[in-house]
Amino acid sequence: MAVYNKTYFNLINTIRNIGEQHKFIHTTTVGDIYDIDLSKETLFPLMHINPVNVSTGYATLTYSFQIFVCDLVSEKEDWEKQFISSQPNPYPNNPFKDLTNEIDVYNDTLQTCVDIVSIFRNSKWQSVGSLDINNQDYVTEGEYTFEPFTERFDNLLTGWVFTLNVTVHNEFQTCNIPMGNQVIAQ
Repeated sequence: MAVYNKTYFNLINTIRNIGEQHKFIHTTTVGDIYDIDLSKETLFPLMHINPVNVSTGYATLTYSFQIFVCDLVSEKEDWEKQFISSQPNPYPNNPFKDLTNEIDVYNDTLQTCVDIVSIFRNSKWQSVGSLDINNQDYVTEGEYTFEPFTERFDNLLTGWVFTLNVTVHNEFQTCNIPMGNQVIAQ
């Protein structure tokens, strides 16, 4: 059976597609963390993909990415004491009577991070050519740590960052390497 090697390009496009298809994320970017456009013209929530490294196994490549999922905290002064008693409480077990926008942002962005990991762990959406959860092209295993952050720039950006390790098959074949026919050993 042939192994179809997945490239960096394939994986970046797959992660980017998750961002574009997820109904919470409005903007997806790739590159160094300092490349994130923090202007107020960017549509938030934002998912940023920061490539970290690639390691090899016997017949695999494992790509590591830092994934940032963030949103703007509302600049309205009245968010701190939001009056919600006239509305049904969607979180009856929540000990907080006054919800703030920052808590909402942390909640929504964390759930989006969990969604991304779930898609790579066991998802019909990432299977090429079928919606079979057992026909995955990308695999992630292990436990994840989601780290909260708040950055104060021209705007208040809050969310979570985590390292996503994705393993793909690679044959490490030498038949199609673009080289001449001369022996290289000396």
